[in-house]
Amino acid sequence: QVQLVESGGGSVQPGGSLRLSCAARGSIFRLYAMGWYRQAPGKQRELVARITSGGSTNYLDSVKGRFTISRDNAKNTVYLQMNSLKPEDTAVYYCNADLESTAITSRRGYWGQGTQVTVSS
Repeated sequence: QVQLVESGGGSVQPGGSLRLSCAARGSIFRLYAMGWYRQAPGKQRELVARITSGGSTNYLDSVKGRFTISRDNAKNTVYLQMNSLKPEDTAVYYCNADLESTAITSRRGYWGQGTQVTVSS
């Protein structure tokens, strides 16, 4: 059993900051890329940022220079530092992890439960 446990969402004024965390817990044999997606009301889920096990990153164009993704491999945890937040960043943010739960289990993606981020004055 694998769970992705997210924390750190909330409400903030424009220009503020939030830090999201996501810990992968349970049976984890090998952890590959981890990432953050978001979904605003009436819109499709989109990739915000992704980081490989080796530390390579990629970002949604609209968050480049404002958001930073990082990970702690020893803790199976990924972080998303969000600075200079804008109202258009308002969404439910979902953690995603690509992993093998055992040595004989196929690699697959797992999702967190989602955490709300609201940017409003």
